Amino acid sequence: MTNLFQDALSIKDDLVKDRRFFHQNPELGLKLYKTADYVEARLKEMGYEPQRVGEAGVTALIGKEGGKTFLLRGDMDALPVVEEADVEFKSTNGNMHGCGHDFHAANLLGAAKLLKMHEDKLEGQVKLMFQPAEETMEGAKMMIENGVLENPKVDAALGIHVFVNIDAPVGTVTFMGRKSIFAAVDWFTIEIQGKGCHGAQPHNGVDPLTVMTHIHMALKNINAREVDPSDDIVLTVGQMHGGNTSNVIPDTAMMSGTIRTVKNETRAMVKKRVEEIVDFTAKSFRAEAKVVWGAGAPVLFHDTDLYNAAKGYLLEVEGLNVIDNDDIGVDGSLMGSEDFAYIANEVPSLFLSAAAGGPNEGCTFPLHHPKALFDERALPASAAVYAQIAMRWLEDNK
Repeated sequence: MTNLFQDALSIKDDLVKDRRFFHQNPELGLKLYKTADYVEARLKEMGYEPQRVGEAGVTALIGKEGGKTFLLRGDMDALPVVEEADVEFKSTNGNMHGCGHDFHAANLLGAAKLLKMHEDKLEGQVKLMFQPAEETMEGAKMMIENGVLENPKVDAALGIHVFVNIDAPVGTVTFMGRKSIFAAVDWFTIEIQGKGCHGAQPHNGVDPLTVMTHIHMALKNINAREVDPSDDIVLTVGQMHGGNTSNVIPDTAMMSGTIRTVKNETRAMVKKRVEEIVDFTAKSFRAEAKVVWGAGAPVLFHDTDLYNAAKGYLLEVEGLNVIDNDDIGVDGSLMGSEDFAYIANEVPSLFLSAAAGGPNEGCTFPLHHPKALFDERALPASAAVYAQIAMRWLEDNK
């Protein structure tokens, strides 16, 4: 039997080279032009015929037509963070791959290489999905709207995310639990229209700052009094702005934040209540206000059948360290969010985590931190996992 982990170890130099290119050239959102060009060039070197999706999404197909199709997704975007990590390939453009998406893109290129090495064994097709704009929750939705799950129709999908500052051997692949989830997320901005006036004559105006404070307090009661205590919700207001001097009541004010929920039904209810509270509170103070919804993503959950099958596939791989949170009694659910959820809400999907360094390796800062470090010895494991699960699932479902 082919050991894809050993094959992945044999191409580690390529994985490192690709990862360092992405790390030195971090780009944001949907505009990953240099990144997408690099991915396309590397895929063409391997014999693929990549297709551009939107401005910076890239897809490629491998395998036999007529069978099932398994999708492998790797996100590629970075964060607007100035890097402070002490590495020789440090970014200098004001952005940073502080969430490990440089690993994800390199790992998917590695999987593409492994699949080419064993193309004759594929009992169907594998679709590679190189995605922009995960951090802004726009990329997966954009690629779905542009047909990434069609032509050929995708039957199942896999995503992987690296984590650092965790107590697990480098390269360990973790099944997060059959019932584990990533929370849904919604960004919101509340715009309040009052009536500006002199601070000495408040009766001549409508104070939007008063409105904002009452809205802020009322929003907290959604969780405290309207959501089942056994349900989880986090509503965070991250900024509040209004006025620019001490003796003037401003004309407008704004506040913005995020809502995270773990049930799609709760998500819909909370969004509705936010809109009602904002509208009614503003009117009670003779002001006007509205909610502007930004990007978001639904709840990410796992398909149980794919979860069970994939666990068996990885246990076949000698040398690969695999953990299942269900086996050790750990709930792997996170209030963080992932726009792979858009895919998981359309086709049977699985999302895994991979350890890319902890305190023993000097990786003491968390994801999104300007000093976050990642251990490149983790690269071969995820590349092998991508290829192993896709190949074995197609074999079982031919």
